[in-house]
Amino acid sequence: MKSEIHPDYKKTVIKCVCGNEIETGSVADDITVEICSNCHPFFTGQQKILDSEGRVERFNKRYGTKK
Repeated sequence: MKSEIHPDYKKTVIKCVCGNEIETGSVADDITVEICSNCHPFFTGQQKILDSEGRVERFNKRYGTKK
């Protein structure tokens, strides 16, 4: 294995815009993200599924199980 060709792997902090900080290891110094698991709607339970055009009902009407 060649020496001195690998990047320097060090401890770093991932910072979210909501204020959450996660310690991890990386070759990058500072990492900033817009959404993390603390503020993402899927993980917080705030996610809403909108079916404004009735697409699910239209699909079930067209391709639903036939009796």
